[in-house]
Amino acid sequence: MSSISAPSAAGTTPAAGAAPGRRPPLLRRILGRNPLGWLFAAPYLVFVLLIFAYPLVYAVYISFFDYFFAAPGAQVTQPFVGLQNYVQALTDPAVIQSFINVGIFLIINVPLTVVLSLVLASALNSVTRFRTFLRVSYYVPYVTASVAIIGVWLFLFNSTGLVNQILGPLAPNPSWFVNPVLAMPTIAIYVTWKQLGLYILLYLAALQNVPRELYESAATDGAGRVRQFFSVTVPGVRPATVLVLLLATITGANLFTEPYLLTGGGGPDGHSTSPVLLIYQQGIQQGHPGYASAIGVILVILVLIIGWLQNRFAGGRD
Repeated sequence: MSSISAPSAAGTTPAAGAAPGRRPPLLRRILGRNPLGWLFAAPYLVFVLLIFAYPLVYAVYISFFDYFFAAPGAQVTQPFVGLQNYVQALTDPAVIQSFINVGIFLIINVPLTVVLSLVLASALNSVTRFRTFLRVSYYVPYVTASVAIIGVWLFLFNSTGLVNQILGPLAPNPSWFVNPVLAMPTIAIYVTWKQLGLYILLYLAALQNVPRELYESAATDGAGRVRQFFSVTVPGVRPATVLVLLLATITGANLFTEPYLLTGGGGPDGHSTSPVLLIYQQGIQQGHPGYASAIGVILVILVLIIGWLQNRFAGGRD
């Protein structure tokens, strides 16, 4: 008489080829169910490791040494100095001034970028005529070479430029880019204008995911356009707002081209010098890469802290 096996305690039969209670192999846990995806991601992964990860790790390493560049094959001593580079960076008035400068830049640039890009994206999303022309018009400055646009701004904002001619007696003296108070705010306004097109496109993409029914419901309840903007649009594009905040902060922290070209390398008297520009001056021009790396590591830590705070308070629970 044939025996009949009793059903399992769970009421189901284990899958073929898989032992109950056993974890999948280590290789499968690492590669996942579709290992082919790693093949497609490999080129970018290698790019990130070689261009970003390796230089960052190496910068942290040389920041603990009295490091300097030597000819290939030359044997030179590069003594270990511990935290001396960091102590020097945190007590150097030029470094402190550069971080104050970039702080002023971010205070002006980031709120302006978020507000203007969201308002303009909402306006462009509602227009029906010349929509493509307007979107391209806002994006053209972003893709135009910085050197060409900076030449135009230097022509507009120099002491005898068009802006000062229009302002007349109200024009600042010294002029915009040689004024210790106005140099960095002017750079912040320039960067906001130039990069606005990118953030407008990000918000335009996010606005496509806001259901139209929410606007119709708000209108039915008597909400006007302003009320709809603050009650429907702003909450609906919150993930995009967090992204814009992070990108604007990272871009501002890496400010280099604008102060280098607009103010002749950080003038006047270092009031437009950014940390990245100072890293270039110390590491390349003056031959102190260990000290420059310490400044860079401090900058990375501060940007990570600011990014975490933005994600924590602007991103909500998500």
